[in-house]
Amino acid sequence: MLRQRIEAVIAGAREDGWVMEPEARKICREAGLPVTDFTFARNEDEALAFAREKGWPLAAKVVSPDIVHKSDAGGVAVGLESEDQLRGVMSRFSRLPGYRGAVVTPMVKGVEVIVGGKMDFQFGPVVLFGVGGTAVEVYQDTVIRMAPLKEQDADSMIRSLKGRQFLLGHRGHPPVALDPLKRLLVDFSVLLMEMDGLADSVDLNPVLCSDTACHVADARIMLPQASRL
Repeated sequence: MLRQRIEAVIAGAREDGWVMEPEARKICREAGLPVTDFTFARNEDEALAFAREKGWPLAAKVVSPDIVHKSDAGGVAVGLESEDQLRGVMSRFSRLPGYRGAVVTPMVKGVEVIVGGKMDFQFGPVVLFGVGGTAVEVYQDTVIRMAPLKEQDADSMIRSLKGRQFLLGHRGHPPVALDPLKRLLVDFSVLLMEMDGLADSVDLNPVLCSDTACHVADARIMLPQASRL
């Protein structure tokens, strides 16, 4: 059933070349991953309706097929505390190339990690895990394992990181919730297997892990070049 859902989403995304955040989030949620609450707001009124229901602070991210790296394009706003701020952000986003709307979501705190997947031509689906979230390129602290993962594989990935103390607890900071993190890694690897032959790569970045839970705060699925024609 999940495979059929993925196939339908990818069929609708072929022209864009990738599955944007709203649909990628839905797939992750259907696969049992802990995705943060969100709405896909096509306009200011829809964004404000969500804000009035959920409260503040909120984050907003532009949805556009022309913008893969939202932060680089000025398409991310965090810590929004009022309707005026949200209105201003939605107005600014609407002037970005290819604008279709915005993902609006409550703010979640935690240690940033990245969970990614790649369809390797030799090894098949492989899972990447690292500390740093959006700054993972700076830290260069990642580990890779072949999918699907077992819990002991996920535990090994966590403990293999140079920056594992960010997750295991350091200088008075409590450890993150390791069992939910391991469960997320295992479930993501199962999702990745379902996507074999359909997607080129999948990125959950960032995933935010606190001492009680881990939440997927962004998701993106890139399609193979042949699927973009």
